[in-house]
Amino acid sequence: MSGFAYAADFADVPDGGVLAVEVEGLDVALVRSGDEVFAVRDECSHAAVPLSEGDVEDCTLECWLHGSRFDARTGEVLNLPATEPVPVYPCKVTEDATVLVDVTSPSI
Repeated sequence: MSGFAYAADFADVPDGGVLAVEVEGLDVALVRSGDEVFAVRDECSHAAVPLSEGDVEDCTLECWLHGSRFDARTGEVLNLPATEPVPVYPCKVTEDATVLVDVTSPSI
């Protein structure tokens, strides 16, 4: 299956927070900032632990294990020990308030 797939209901993604979901067999972390939702692979590029278990601040995910931080909008690494970005996926909120993610088109 390709293209956008259901990830969650918009109301289930906490504003200023993160929700772990599975989309087409892939673990994804949804990060919400107001009316926007961003989707990243739910795995730290440094330690392979779920980013969704860490803290979120201003669209930044912090890995709970070693403190690496990633921009949820771009996947960019913001501090060590991680040196590789995390994949981000196209994400949209529909008129009926569902979050759709396209895991077939990651960008880094």
